[in-house]
Amino acid sequence: MQLIIAEKPSLARNIVAGIGEMKRMDGYYKNDNYIVTWVFGHLFSLCDIEDYTGEKNTRWSMENLPYFPVEFKFSLKRDENKNIDKGVEKQFNLIKSFCNDPKITSIVNAGDADREGEIIVRLCVSNALDSDKPMYRLWLPDQTPQTVRAGLEDMKESKEYDNLANEGLARTYIDWLYGVNLTRYATLKTGTLLRVGRVIVPIVKAIYERDLAIENFVKEIYYGMQSSAVTNDEIVELVSQNKFNKDELQKAEMMCHKYNESKAIVTNKKTKKDVIQPGKLYSLTKLQNFLGKKYKMSMEQSLAIAQKLYENGYLTYPRTNSEYLATNEKGKIKQILEGVKALGYPVAFKDKKTIFDDKKIESHSALTPTYKIPKKGDLNEDELKVYQAVFRRFVAVFCAEECTALKTELEIKVGEYEDFKLKGMIIKEKGWTKFDDYTQKDKLLPSLEIGDEVNIDFKPKEKETTPPKHYTIETLNNYLRNPFKEDKAKLDEENDEEDYKAIFEGLELGTEATRTGIIDNAKKSKYIELKKDVYYILPDGRYLIESLTQFGISMDKYKTSNLGKALKKVFRNEMSVNESVKMAEDEIKEVFVTKELPIEEETDVGFYGDEIGTCPLCGGVVIKGRYGYGCLNYKQGCKFRISNVICKRIISINNAKMLLRTGETSKIKGFISKNNKEFDARLKFDDNNNIVFDFSK
Repeated sequence: MQLIIAEKPSLARNIVAGIGEMKRMDGYYKNDNYIVTWVFGHLFSLCDIEDYTGEKNTRWSMENLPYFPVEFKFSLKRDENKNIDKGVEKQFNLIKSFCNDPKITSIVNAGDADREGEIIVRLCVSNALDSDKPMYRLWLPDQTPQTVRAGLEDMKESKEYDNLANEGLARTYIDWLYGVNLTRYATLKTGTLLRVGRVIVPIVKAIYERDLAIENFVKEIYYGMQSSAVTNDEIVELVSQNKFNKDELQKAEMMCHKYNESKAIVTNKKTKKDVIQPGKLYSLTKLQNFLGKKYKMSMEQSLAIAQKLYENGYLTYPRTNSEYLATNEKGKIKQILEGVKALGYPVAFKDKKTIFDDKKIESHSALTPTYKIPKKGDLNEDELKVYQAVFRRFVAVFCAEECTALKTELEIKVGEYEDFKLKGMIIKEKGWTKFDDYTQKDKLLPSLEIGDEVNIDFKPKEKETTPPKHYTIETLNNYLRNPFKEDKAKLDEENDEEDYKAIFEGLELGTEATRTGIIDNAKKSKYIELKKDVYYILPDGRYLIESLTQFGISMDKYKTSNLGKALKKVFRNEMSVNESVKMAEDEIKEVFVTKELPIEEETDVGFYGDEIGTCPLCGGVVIKGRYGYGCLNYKQGCKFRISNVICKRIISINNAKMLLRTGETSKIKGFISKNNKEFDARLKFDDNNNIVFDFSK
């Protein structure tokens, strides 16, 4: 008899539907050949520091930081009060009894088809099984009965997925090391819970830096050159590439005069019929981009709906980073197309490299509909939006009718000064655009021929520079997918080699499986907010990033991507799990190393609650607080305070102590003035105990 362990009850039900004729029991299904049971996602989680050290005091302290376990240990999931969940314990004991039952000859890992799903079931079995038994992997790209039956007939041994499991474990260990050590360190420093993670910090930092750039943006006026004149009863618009500074209006006018004294001649005209290609099939990122832009649907909402559609058998596995299909799926796609064609859609199988490409698939193919097509009333309004987005893109990609257009390009030369190119397009046959979103509108060009003279009237046009734009769901997603690409706002649909290279190297921030949840955690932590489809930094997010900067914790895209590359090496068996963990430990150790600096260069602000001296106003105790150093008698009205940062310079705890003790600090290097100039100075008290700069020494 074979034991199948699904990742969740819904998957277990779909496996049972594929097997057929199984009896429902308490916590499992059974027949003569199979027992199908389930976990509830993560039954096990990594132990806390106190579980390793045996300490009963739950208050965090610096005494056990940084902490690097000799061997990572897992325990059954616990609630907020550190008690093991009774339901979790009952289900695990049931699984344990089955694993060690002599009647069970082999065990099947039926976790979701990804890294997380791989280790969820493995951890459960490794903690439950007392002796070795053969283990197999049920890998399901979708959850239809047909796919379940095919999967059960074509299972591989579990060891075939060892590299995937190793990457999943390495990712889990590294994220724990960063999260536990740096969250505790930053929280002890500030007295405020700061969630520091390998991926959440660079995500919040990207939004913080973009919003800061917008706030600090200084608008600049400049002049362009533009002509709008009538030729043959049609307006011809020409916009020059030349730009002039705001104090160069006269120069712009002179250049316009030179242009207008010249002749503008049509030197070339090209007209050709072209085929407009549909977009690629959806990855999760591209689907979320579309839904966020069109319906203002948040990433967590779109993923939750796509996951539900997958669990109900309507869509393939959603957490995919690919827009391509595997070559061994051609037979399956032909069958799905037959079902789509029966609904009246003009589709035909296409064997093209832009659709089928094994080199651009890591674990999962692009999102597609399955054999199972929902009937009217099966889906609610939002579910229908998500399903139709995937279905329509699938129809567009395999549409038998081409979208054709007449494209025209005119070249107009103005004297010896500048060549202008005007492009126009008229859609002739709609083809796939009848089924998938396509916003390109017809653009007509003036009726001009080669040799025609064009009337021109160039004038200076005042323009102004525009600030960067806030991150949207689309632009943030694209940035996280490849944070080192120059044009982060728009990924190249035609040439995506750079993007897939970045993904396979591990340069992306987070993965399709984890990114949505991490962004949702950042929102729940009130670091960022989403209004419609635009992200904004919140005060707590600013405090997080600015505090980490003060502490010298550099959790940026470079560091996160380096660890991401290490994880991909684990997946390719080029690096061991231990080696990747050691790399993370070395990075974390740097935070805790005390750097000996001259006092004028110090930036260490100490820990929340540290006593630093006596208040010069009321004689009370001054301590390190959240935003600086302040008197404990603030409730009695004392307003004494030394800010953490003065003129963009961190004021160290030693300089704050010296100021209270002697009335002045040492010379502090690196203040920044309002004019963005760097200067050095001492801080001292004036006669009214106000803190002022002292340049006398």
